[in-house]
Amino acid sequence: QVQLVESGGGLVQAGGSLRLSCTASGRTFSSSAMGWFRQAPGKGREFVANIDWSGRSTSFADSVKGRFTIARDNAKNTVLLQMNNLKPEDTAVYYCARYQGAMYSFSPIGEWGQGTQVTVSS
Repeated sequence: QVQLVESGGGLVQAGGSLRLSCTASGRTFSSSAMGWFRQAPGKGREFVANIDWSGRSTSFADSVKGRFTIARDNAKNTVLLQMNNLKPEDTAVYYCARYQGAMYSFSPIGEWGQGTQVTVSS
């Protein structure tokens, strides 16, 4: 089955940047929408960003609009989350996910990554 492997998390000061990567195994990546979610301590998992199969359609949570961008490289089976102007409230475990469909709307999650910790200090 498809496996998602994440990297790029770490500790960064407020105002800094990080780039998260998620690489998928298998041959379904190029036809699947992808997403990023996060979970802060004591809170539920929340949506961060989505990208459709082609990379032409994206969506973002209001809390990260203007600061985060999402992109994909289908040739490398990789989706990226570029996080700029990070804030302490961005501290969370970040998870990538593969949707079962080509579009993220109305599509269930197929697989989750293991998560990577992002800590933003003030």
